[in-house]
Amino acid sequence: MLSKEERKERNEKFWSTFKEVMRKTQSSSGRRVNWATYPTQIKDLYLRLICDGKLTAMCLDVQFKDEGVRTIVWEQLGELKTVMESTMTQKGEWLEGFHTVEGLTINRIRWEQSDTNFYREEDWPKIHAFFKQNLIEFDAFYQEFKDILILLVE
Repeated sequence: MLSKEERKERNEKFWSTFKEVMRKTQSSSGRRVNWATYPTQIKDLYLRLICDGKLTAMCLDVQFKDEGVRTIVWEQLGELKTVMESTMTQKGEWLEGFHTVEGLTINRIRWEQSDTNFYREEDWPKIHAFFKQNLIEFDAFYQEFKDILILLVE
């Protein structure tokens, strides 16, 4: 069992190593991106990278407090699902009405990797490769269609 400080150090090492892996990778728009905190340019729409001892996943969280806005954005993403899935190697799991540990109800698209563990450092290259591939593929989709989503919430 790791202490809180050891977990913090491991977490910092994992994410700094990932940033180094992604350092020279540009967005499909040609810009530099902080891939660990992908900029959706839409308040309450988040691309999250989750990596702990239980789960390795990339999630697109539709987290609008207004249920009507959340529903409209979710429906639009549903309209774009075929395009998104043709861009992404792995199909996402679409979770409507997902309950977070913080007690929020959100909609989430999750791309998950099994058979890896954050606590096994030898798994890190495989986890980094998973995140890199999914981020690049998602970015190609998102840069093409983000304006549609931005217009919905303005």
